Amino acid sequence: MATANKNLKATWVATVTNLDWPSASSLAITDEAARVSAQKEELTGILDDIAAMKMNAVIFQVVPCADAFYASDLLPWSKYLTGTLGKNPGFDPLAYAVEQAHARNIELHAWVNPYRISMNTSDATIEELNNSSSDSPVSVFKLHPEWTGTSAKRFVLNPGMPEAQAWVSNIVEEIVTKYDVDAIQFDDYFYYESADSLLNDDATYQTYNTTFTTKADWRRNNTYSLVDACHKKIAAVNTDVLFGISPAGVWRNKSDDPLGSDTQAGAPNYDFAYADTRKWVIDGIIDYIAPQVYWPFAREVARYDVITRWWADTVSGTGTALYVGMALYKVGTASEAEPDWTVEGGVPEITRQLDLNDSLAEVSGCMFFRHMFLRASQTQQVVDYLKLRWADV
Repeated sequence: MATANKNLKATWVATVTNLDWPSASSLAITDEAARVSAQKEELTGILDDIAAMKMNAVIFQVVPCADAFYASDLLPWSKYLTGTLGKNPGFDPLAYAVEQAHARNIELHAWVNPYRISMNTSDATIEELNNSSSDSPVSVFKLHPEWTGTSAKRFVLNPGMPEAQAWVSNIVEEIVTKYDVDAIQFDDYFYYESADSLLNDDATYQTYNTTFTTKADWRRNNTYSLVDACHKKIAAVNTDVLFGISPAGVWRNKSDDPLGSDTQAGAPNYDFAYADTRKWVIDGIIDYIAPQVYWPFAREVARYDVITRWWADTVSGTGTALYVGMALYKVGTASEAEPDWTVEGGVPEITRQLDLNDSLAEVSGCMFFRHMFLRASQTQQVVDYLKLRWADV
């Protein structure tokens, strides 16, 4: 059985739109060997940061937009490696990342976005998805347009399509089979909609629903089925690999459900992402949950302590580990609604958050979003504090 780290200290490394790695500037290097060398150096630099901080895990994004940061038989190579969708980058980033992380005693959690295909729906994006390089498999957008839809002004897989669900679980199986990863992680992008760009899945609902009286319940069953299938596939390949989810911080508000937290969050998992994350924890279909508790203690509508304690109570006795996603990206940034991020460089706020985590037996660690903010000028007081706090751990 997979055993979760009881003192996890991690950062997310986002590859989508070259947020953390590889740098956008590296894509402009025309000589392949020079580009590969530069990208490897950037990646080892990130892992060296983590080791220097006495942190012990990296959440490395390997499937940002139905594309791959590894040699896949199902997905095209990511355009964020070379600038061209499908083009072979000249090395296998995931294989290299696993090797280098493990050499530093750092866990690698392979971060997969299960449904997103693109960041927009522009004509240029359609052209790109339909004409990717022949170096690797074509995009699912071209191969199976019947599985896709538009949501939040992006192309996505339709979660209600059984074939699309199976395809996602096959991607997870492929990663776990080919690579010595320590975990697979999905983020919060399940049903990800905006008010002006809802997923039109009425026909899918009419075709595939046989049990549910509301589309909302049917949608929640679709995400449950996907998570359950992925958990089973991972366990069938390697019982030492964890399966984790990092949803938005709030499951439901108490005003909508007596089981919910005493919050007034704007987009709870259950109601907006159609992800019944509490049920996933209780049913044991995930090994860990890492809710994104991206608010300070003083944010009354979504207090850090209220939400973290709620999750601690929820995981208690379940066997599902709890890691708290923390908002490093907010540290040192002025906010009228959340002024504590700038008081004394954000150190008192982060101290309170970590102290609360440590006081709760159910909290097994933290994840900071996201890596490059460890290097940002506005976070350096917190970074120095963390180095001191963790120096002897």
